[in-house]
Amino acid sequence: MDPIKVDFSGKGKPTEVVIPPEKKVLKIIIAILITIIGGAVSYYFMLPALNLKSLDFYYFIAVLLGLYIGSTFILSKAFIKPEYIPYVRKRATIPVIIGLVFALILGVGYLTSCELFRARAYSEIIEVKTENFGENDKSITTITSLEDFSAVPMIDKEVAENLANKKLGELSAYVSQFVIDSAYSTQINFEGNPYRIFPLKYGDVFKWFNNTREGIPAYIAVNMYTQEASTIILEDKGLDNIQISTGEYFNEKLGRVLRFKYPTYMFGTPSLEIDENGKPWWVCERVDKTVGLIGGTDVVGVVLVDASDKNNITYYDIEEVRTNKDIQWIDQIYSDDLLVKQYNYYGKYNGGFINAFIGQQGVVSTTAGSSYIASGDDVWLYTGVTSVTSDDSIVGFAIINQRTKEAVFQRIAGTTESGAQKSAESIVSDKGWKATFPVLLNLDGEATYFMALKDNSVVKSFAMVSVERVQDAVRSEDDANPDVEACLKAYVNKVKSSAGLVLNIDYNAVLPDSISGGEATESGDSTNNNTESTIASVTGVITDIRTAVENGNSVYYIALDGKPVYYSMSAADDNNVVILNVGETVTINYKTQEGKIIPAKSIK
Repeated sequence: MDPIKVDFSGKGKPTEVVIPPEKKVLKIIIAILITIIGGAVSYYFMLPALNLKSLDFYYFIAVLLGLYIGSTFILSKAFIKPEYIPYVRKRATIPVIIGLVFALILGVGYLTSCELFRARAYSEIIEVKTENFGENDKSITTITSLEDFSAVPMIDKEVAENLANKKLGELSAYVSQFVIDSAYSTQINFEGNPYRIFPLKYGDVFKWFNNTREGIPAYIAVNMYTQEASTIILEDKGLDNIQISTGEYFNEKLGRVLRFKYPTYMFGTPSLEIDENGKPWWVCERVDKTVGLIGGTDVVGVVLVDASDKNNITYYDIEEVRTNKDIQWIDQIYSDDLLVKQYNYYGKYNGGFINAFIGQQGVVSTTAGSSYIASGDDVWLYTGVTSVTSDDSIVGFAIINQRTKEAVFQRIAGTTESGAQKSAESIVSDKGWKATFPVLLNLDGEATYFMALKDNSVVKSFAMVSVERVQDAVRSEDDANPDVEACLKAYVNKVKSSAGLVLNIDYNAVLPDSISGGEATESGDSTNNNTESTIASVTGVITDIRTAVENGNSVYYIALDGKPVYYSMSAADDNNVVILNVGETVTINYKTQEGKIIPAKSIK
């Protein structure tokens, strides 16, 4: 039945008659109740910040308005009685006006945040200091001896995750119930070594139902230097199980705990970190928009959530986080993605909006990928920086402190990280190994990429590539036992023969811990197949010298009077070996092991 139109105006224009449905007041009340209940359910799952700067807030408002209009339409039965459509249209007037007001606010907010008008503000979100490479030792790992490698991650996140999964697979009580939650893993400094912490989550909803009351009993810690994976059982450390996690479904879900405690705060990417006692905490960025209404995301504070107790939550503003010594164990306040995004704003708009697209003088952007540098108590994010007009070489590195946001651009021309990976992979093209994303090192002033070569996420070798001379690439030759020292010696000799540079590296220092080929180990106990060895020395008269060519390198085999073994040394590791003669007295340092041929560490 079509709506009746009657001319009440006397001007010959029919006016639509609004026919209210039966029990109009009751249906209005029911529509309001449906909106409130539906809105509460939507809020519980959407978890929007009640903040005009949050886009989720506008989506939530749209849901509420849609619920009211939709329930009014259904309750009035306008879908089967067209005469009630004018009534629904009238009831929707105020919700539509409210929606238009919020749309107007969002539109004005977009204009006030538009990069076209606010390019300078975007470029100033992060303050960047410029210097030459290696000028600031505190923001980069400087290698002067073997001991310095204890701060260098030997593996990337993929290999670390593989080790964590292997470790979890060894624990029959856990493997069937929990899985690694790699999305929220964090690389930190812990007891002088780089570690990656992997939280666990329930395998599925049924395993959640069976275990949620007791909580999550452990987390996995992977030493990125020694490649040892450890399962940290919280009960063994006198700590409570993890109750707050990203894998929960209801009130213990981390996002829900944060939202109910701070309904107006906007949050970035959370991460799981541990304090000095190994206690797990969720470190949650509180972010704000600093350019206009909805642009220029930056961290303004941190919420620390006790992973075992949702009532133990503390908020710190950003300045307090940077200065409060009680929470200096926090390593990541600014997430990788946020820092890279802020630096790209700086690189794109530091010369203004027009220059970013026309002329592009001084316009730069970060390369694909990033890694971490451990320095002191902090973790620094680093990524290559390339000119937008050429992406096959870098103009320097962006190095940013993940706790303080101190940012440094270090000038140096050279190859990109991907170029270095290709160079390292070319050395082992016959094996098909892949290079991990490289770590940037300062080897006595020489900018160097260091990376692992892996096969199916298992480390097979280590490689070094010069940043400035991509052809200067070497790897450790012993595939059964990847050796950082052998790789370093080969690289020092390569740089000397290629560029005439003498790198002063102290080889007398001993690596703090053995580095093995990537198998998961028990907490503190090695389970790899290599025989444990120690450094020993022997002095004697050379009775025989033999040579062979292995992988393009000359290897010398030296026999000493009264010793039933040969000691091997590559000329690439120490070119002094080529001038040794039978009858000379030498001192050989070596790792004790069984066999008739023993690799020498040094010969004097």
